[in-house]
Amino acid sequence: MPLCHSQWLSHPLTKSLFSKFLPTTTYASSFFPQRVPIFCFHSSSHSTKDGAVEHVFDNNNNFDEPKVKILKQKMEPLGINLDNSCLPGKYHNLFCPKCKGGQLKERSLSFHIISDGEFAMWRCFRPTCGWAGQVFADDKELDSKVNGNAKPFGQMDEESLGLEPLGPKLIAYFKERLISEKTLSRNAVRQQSDNKNVIAFTYKQNGLLVGCKYRTIEKRFWQRKGTEKVLYGHDDISHATEIIIVEGEIDKLSLEEAGYQNCVSVPVGAPGKVSSKDLPPIEKDTAYRYLWNCKAYLDKVVRIILATDNDPPGQALAEELARRLGRQRCWQVRWPKKDENTFFKDANEVLKYMGADALKRIVENAEPYTSAY
Repeated sequence: MPLCHSQWLSHPLTKSLFSKFLPTTTYASSFFPQRVPIFCFHSSSHSTKDGAVEHVFDNNNNFDEPKVKILKQKMEPLGINLDNSCLPGKYHNLFCPKCKGGQLKERSLSFHIISDGEFAMWRCFRPTCGWAGQVFADDKELDSKVNGNAKPFGQMDEESLGLEPLGPKLIAYFKERLISEKTLSRNAVRQQSDNKNVIAFTYKQNGLLVGCKYRTIEKRFWQRKGTEKVLYGHDDISHATEIIIVEGEIDKLSLEEAGYQNCVSVPVGAPGKVSSKDLPPIEKDTAYRYLWNCKAYLDKVVRIILATDNDPPGQALAEELARRLGRQRCWQVRWPKKDENTFFKDANEVLKYMGADALKRIVENAEPYTSAY
C-alpha cells in the first residue's frame, strides 16, 4: 500500500525501507575490468545443477523510451552517469558523486527510475553523506541543467553566476531592516556584479551552491533557471530537531538576528488559497517539491514552528505545509498587534519595530498548530 505524505515524512526513507527492493548480493568493482566504466547494473538469477544460485548480468537493454533518455541527460550534470543497463522499474547501486563512496569506495547510492519513466530518485546510504533527490522527465524548469552552458555537478560558483560581495547601498538597505553584515556574510548574501541594485540570495545544499534567487529593492523577484528546489538555509537544519519555517529570505535573516539559525525559508511565494483537493502523489507535488528534496533533514525534526506571513496567502501556506509535514508536530507563531487595527505582518517587520528580543519572545511563545480551514 503506498505511503501517504505524512507517512513519508514521519517514516524516514532509510536503508531498511529500500532494502527489500535492492539486490541481495554485493558486487565488488573488482569483478569488472578497470578500463571499463560500469556505472549501473542489475542482475537476474537462476539455479545451477548443484542447486547454487548464479547471478547473471543483463546489459542488453537500451534507453529506447524518450522519457528515460531525458532523465539520463538530466542526471549527467549532477554527476550520475547511467549506462544502458539502468532500466525503469529496477533499483541500482551506484557510486555517489558527492562522497565517492568514502574510503571503501562503496556503491552507496541507491538509484531508481519508476516503471513508467516519469521520474528518477536516489539516496546515498552513507551516514556522513545522505545525498538524495529527484528528477522529473517533464519538468521544463530543469532544462538548464542539460544545456551546453550548465556547469557539471558541484561546479556552480559565484563567479559563474556573476556575483560579488554586497556594496554600500545594499548593506545600508539591510541595515535599515536591522540585519547585520555578520548575518549577511554568514548566509553568503551577494549582489549582481553587472547590476549592483540586485540582491542575490545564494542557495546551498551540503555546502555546494545549487542556485540563486534575485530580488530588487522594489521587491521584484526571480530565480536562476535550473535552481534546485530546496529550502533557503537548507544546511542550517542539517542537525536540528526543531526548526522554524518562514516565507521569505529576509525573514530567515531576521530570525538569525534574534538568535535562531535553525530557520529556513520556502523558496517561492505563498499560494493564493488552500487547495480543496486531496494531496497529490509526491512525484506530482511539484509546488512543494522543496519539501521532498529536503526530506532527509525534515524526517529528523520533532517540532516545526511555522512563522509565515500574517495575511491570507501566508495562512494558506502554513496550512499546506502542515498538511504535508504533519500537523501533530507543527506549531505556529502569532504575530502581535501593531496598532488598534492592524497586526505585524512578518518576522522582519517585528524586528524593525520591536527589536530582536521581542522577536525571540514571540517565537518562544508559539502555539500548537490549529487549522483555520
